[in-house]
Amino acid sequence: MTRSLATAINPVAEKDCRSITPPYAKLNENLATVRRVLNNRPLTLAEKIVYSHLTNPEETVPVRGETYLKLSPDRVAMQDASAQMALLQFMISGMSTTAVPSSIHCDHLIEAYSGADKDIASSIVTNKEIFDFLESAAKKYGIAFWKPGSGIIHQIVLENYAAPGGLMLGTDSHTPNAGGLGMVAIGVGGADAVDAMAAIPWELKAPNVLGVKLTGSLSPWASPKDVILKLAGLLTVRGGTGHIIEYFGEGVDTLSCTGMATITNMGAEVGATTSLFPYNKSMRSYLGATGRSEVAKAADANAQFLRADEGSAYDKVIEINLSEVEPHINGPFTPDLSTPLSKFKDMVKENGWKDELSAGLIGSCTNSSYQDMSRAASIVKQASEAGIPLESKFLVTPGSEQIRATIERDGQTAVFESAGAQVLANACGPCIGQWKRTDIDKSKKEENAILTSFNRNFRSRNDGNPKTMNFLAAPEIVTAMAFSGKLSFNPVTDSLTDKDGKPFKFQPPRGDDLPGQGFETGRDTYEPPSPTPTPDSSVNVVVSPTSSRLQVLEPFEGWNGEEFKNVRVLVKVQGKCTTDHISAAGPWLKYKGHLENIAENTLIGAMNADNGQVNVVRDVTNGKDDSIPAVAKSYKSQGMPWMVIADHNYGEGSAREHAALQVRYLGCPLIISRSFARIHETNLKKQGVLPLTFADENDWEKINGGDVVETVGVKDIAPGKPVKLVVTKPDGSQLTIDAKHTMSVDQIEWFQKGSALNLISEKVAASA
Repeated sequence: MTRSLATAINPVAEKDCRSITPPYAKLNENLATVRRVLNNRPLTLAEKIVYSHLTNPEETVPVRGETYLKLSPDRVAMQDASAQMALLQFMISGMSTTAVPSSIHCDHLIEAYSGADKDIASSIVTNKEIFDFLESAAKKYGIAFWKPGSGIIHQIVLENYAAPGGLMLGTDSHTPNAGGLGMVAIGVGGADAVDAMAAIPWELKAPNVLGVKLTGSLSPWASPKDVILKLAGLLTVRGGTGHIIEYFGEGVDTLSCTGMATITNMGAEVGATTSLFPYNKSMRSYLGATGRSEVAKAADANAQFLRADEGSAYDKVIEINLSEVEPHINGPFTPDLSTPLSKFKDMVKENGWKDELSAGLIGSCTNSSYQDMSRAASIVKQASEAGIPLESKFLVTPGSEQIRATIERDGQTAVFESAGAQVLANACGPCIGQWKRTDIDKSKKEENAILTSFNRNFRSRNDGNPKTMNFLAAPEIVTAMAFSGKLSFNPVTDSLTDKDGKPFKFQPPRGDDLPGQGFETGRDTYEPPSPTPTPDSSVNVVVSPTSSRLQVLEPFEGWNGEEFKNVRVLVKVQGKCTTDHISAAGPWLKYKGHLENIAENTLIGAMNADNGQVNVVRDVTNGKDDSIPAVAKSYKSQGMPWMVIADHNYGEGSAREHAALQVRYLGCPLIISRSFARIHETNLKKQGVLPLTFADENDWEKINGGDVVETVGVKDIAPGKPVKLVVTKPDGSQLTIDAKHTMSVDQIEWFQKGSALNLISEKVAASA
């Protein structure tokens, strides 16, 4: 059954690009200064874009992996879940408007259940307080507000705001999606976004640059998604940390703009600061098709700026021959467990998994382009014409109203729905846990497998069931396997049985990069906001003191200038501990604007190394076991500071700064880990929490929950100066552990003031 609301013909018009086009003249001027400082050495594209955004280029000598850079971003984008806390912090800053163009995108708070229109209507009712708050704040401060149902933040940014050579901060880890349009787009926490919106130089350690050389061209069954799935397997979830991934080589020009965006989007899964491609004809075509011909003209005139210098050097180079890339399936439970499709059948058998696919889901910010939808629809059409029904539940998420309207006009939606697919809202939905799933009994925690074209597949992420195995693949692979209902099915080589009882084999998927008739803007309900809204100081942004969903923030107390003493180890975390483990999403999303309430989920997904249990720790004050947040609150009420001992890559995954805010709110002054994920380490620093790493990572073994810690060296903390932890065990014995930190001069000032926001507020007040 097709959708009842038809889309009127409403082609995309040329946009006002004045606030979208990067200031190329200024960037080239800055870059000329940097070149002189660096003795005119050849620069990678990543270096050119980043260094050209230095606030004071004449004062900085950039050294990869060493120098802290102070940058001036061009733009900020925020999704509705993270925008709440970002705006609550911005309100404290005392600013009357944002210093750079900014936007809010309502995409995370829409739960997938009944289908697109019903789910949007339901979300507007259940989230009215939040949407009203975001919209009023947007009006007051001159921020573009994209309504619920307009689309997923990253697809909207790609269609409207991304521009080659620009620098954007986004309060979501998959902000690098805009790298598919040659932009340095970096996922950050809300406090970082506040820096940019408040005209405070944003600090970033000069990234190393990992070059990925692409040669050849993709075979018919392979897609850009398979490139990044393969690369994730090569690099692992930590392999890109501290690096910008820069793609180059003749293979680049064989990819579509949206295909490149898929690749850069998932660079987040290997820990990269961001990923990007050089400006090329695919980007030019996409800019023209989305009403930004003026941006394309400006980029054409600055083509030399938008590619790496000849002779530039990368810190590491990985070469991928696109002609040899085959479809991949990654998972379960981690995006870097990469398996070629040709070997996946064996993997299913070796692991003893039930050979059954309970659901196939395509779309999300990673794979919801016109090309993705067209290729998937071509698979559905083949199966339908052969009389082959879907054997698995099949859900489709368009990335934006523009995509939804265009695929409805061009017939892909009818193809999906006539086969039995459910088309969901233009929102994140199941990808981030907003899925009211009814086909399994979650209370029984049944083991089952889903196949998705999403970007992330951590345990419990999609439906709250820790036994749901999410395998990541390209949309066309997900689609074809949904017609078999089996994990072991290989659509490239295997056959199904058609309506006449004859063997049927899928032909390779086909789909256009861009719609032949152009894009449709869609329904007027989702009309894009002005690119440069006028702030209205008369607007009153209301936060009810009795609200359970919004809470005005109180500034954190500043550091007292002394060593930390009598700090109790609350939990020693073992293994993967993502921001999903530290601050779960799903049903907790409704509390994103209320720090006290969302703190109730702090570290509830963490594995306690001392007892092998999740979210169970010993309260040393009464000798009883309880949940991590319960014990943290108990310690806080008694004035007892506590800390976390963490494993490798602590805080990987989403950019959610709540994972830092919550521990700070509950009384945690420091965390020591074997290593940190970049965004989370920065978020901790922003909130006044001291992130330390073991000088010898084997020392992780020596410290346990219940131990008492005293610092030596924090009182005189300085960049590069080590810190020691004196650990007292329950039996009274002591040991000393050497620790390191990456705090810069500015970050130490955040720590001293109690948070970066405290420092901003102080500076704004002083300049008033």
